[in-house]
Amino acid sequence: MSRYAAAKPYVLPESLAELNGPTTGSVTLPRHIDWGPHYVYDLADEADFRLMYERVIREAQTRDDLKTYLHTTPLREVWRDLFLPSPIRAAWEARFPELHGSSTTAAA
Repeated sequence: MSRYAAAKPYVLPESLAELNGPTTGSVTLPRHIDWGPHYVYDLADEADFRLMYERVIREAQTRDDLKTYLHTTPLREVWRDLFLPSPIRAAWEARFPELHGSSTTAAA
């Protein structure tokens, strides 16, 4: 694990129920979340969907970022497959124990 990942402050929602982001269509993330080349995430494409969720979880600066781009139901479905730094995975699973049981992917 990198020192950056261990020291970076992460934002978590108060509850999973507040996550009401899009589940269909295309999404372009703001620069403070996705600062790479302009990229449109196609939520119908599983790889795009997971990549977008990983970026939002890692880089969100406010709970509103999480509420705007994540959705509870698909988050629960893909949680175990997301490639996340261990400190953020641990923080989310500590706050939302229902995610912990479904997590089987090794963390970054």
